[in-house]
Amino acid sequence: MLFIGQIVVSFILIVLILLQERTSGLSGVFGGAGATPYQTRRGLEKTIYWGTIIAAAIFAVLAVLNLVA
Repeated sequence: MLFIGQIVVSFILIVLILLQERTSGLSGVFGGAGATPYQTRRGLEKTIYWGTIIAAAIFAVLAVLNLVA
């Protein structure tokens, strides 16, 4: 039963990782991305970021439980 939960969480984790935007398009290639490498996450981007962290933690806990059980 735990392995089914782990599979579901892994699919959710994959989708959340793929939804995260990592580049700023072609402007980053030519130096137009701005002076700071860090940006503030807001709105949906922040929700996806924290959802990814929570899904990864749940996945790790399920993996450890699968090893113990």
